[in-house]
Amino acid sequence: MILVAASFAVLGAACNAVGTAFQRKAASSVPSGGGLRLLLALARRPVWLIGIGGVLASATCQAIALLNGPMALVQPLFILELPFALLIGARLMHRRMPAPGWWAVAAVVTGLVLILASAAPSGGGNEAPMVRWVPVLVLCLGAMGAAVVVARPGRPPLFRAAALASAAAVGNALTAALLKSASDSFAEGGLPGFLSTWQTYGFALVGSAALLLLENSLQAGSLAASQPALTIGDATVSLLLGVLLFDEHIRTGWWLVPEALGVGCIVWGVLRLTRVVPGAQQTLVGDDSLQRPPSPR
Repeated sequence: MILVAASFAVLGAACNAVGTAFQRKAASSVPSGGGLRLLLALARRPVWLIGIGGVLASATCQAIALLNGPMALVQPLFILELPFALLIGARLMHRRMPAPGWWAVAAVVTGLVLILASAAPSGGGNEAPMVRWVPVLVLCLGAMGAAVVVARPGRPPLFRAAALASAAAVGNALTAALLKSASDSFAEGGLPGFLSTWQTYGFALVGSAALLLLENSLQAGSLAASQPALTIGDATVSLLLGVLLFDEHIRTGWWLVPEALGVGCIVWGVLRLTRVVPGAQQTLVGDDSLQRPPSPR
């Protein structure tokens, strides 16, 4: 079961990487703006719809993974989305990954293996009582709302991108928790059971909000500002929700030392990836400006 969960989580990360690359390209090509106007403008672009297809495929893989393994195992594996996105984007844009980029990928993978091997997530179920859901919903939705408030227009672009990405990360983690419960209802009661549980509508609403926050984050500032907050924030909050909601277990004590080292490797690798890959921003955007000769003056 753990192998199935891990395999579908990695596949989901790859699908999400494709979706993110296409969404980033679409978000960069629409006029500045936010809210529903941004989504309406994006929905008219085929490249964005392709990106949404990748996201839906990722959600399907994620649901299967969450049904077969603890959330504290599945969600951290989605950190692999960033290396996948840059590798796929570089291939599509006919660019090579430099040696420092490969070292950064190795650091991310090493850190992830170190964390999961040290924490050894296990146990837990797919359902949680309302007495646990209520404070989790209040805290997560409150954190998302606070991030939106501090990221109001007029703030520095890098700050806005990081704040909105952090809100999207919390939304993604909460969506995963709701999806885990809704998927269990589907497995137990089929479509009627799936449609009769509040978590189904909860993950649809929270997931849509997280998607909107992600689009605004990608448009607000550079990948170097948004991606670390999105990637690491999602994994961290997901691990906490797995423990608090579903009674999942992770090893503590002296195991916290290698876990901290793993986090450090991931942070370093993510930051390096967004800086050393040639045209990393353009690779995910799909912008060919680096390939065009300069205009005559």
